[in-house]
Amino acid sequence: MDTDDLSREVYKAIIIEAEKFNHDLTLQFGLLSYNCIDEISFIEKSEILISKLKNADSEDLMDIFFGEIPDKAKLNKTLDKILDNIAKVKLIPIKKRHYDF
Repeated sequence: MDTDDLSREVYKAIIIEAEKFNHDLTLQFGLLSYNCIDEISFIEKSEILISKLKNADSEDLMDIFFGEIPDKAKLNKTLDKILDNIAKVKLIPIKKRHYDF
């Protein structure tokens, strides 16, 4: 699937929130979407990615952020915000979410 297939709620909760922090973080979630069959799997894989990012060492972060390691505390704060957003989106029934297509 593509990020265009996500509901507006999920897109805002994850993609937009990641973009507020850093475009390279957004790219990681965008790439993740191509390995998902639907929005539910995207949310699940996003949670896994967040866990991996929170535990990533400097070398991994160097690769993920193309040589510019972000402030780890600010990164973790953003990742926590995305997790909070995901929790709120999960409360919205899929049929009540808004899709552009």
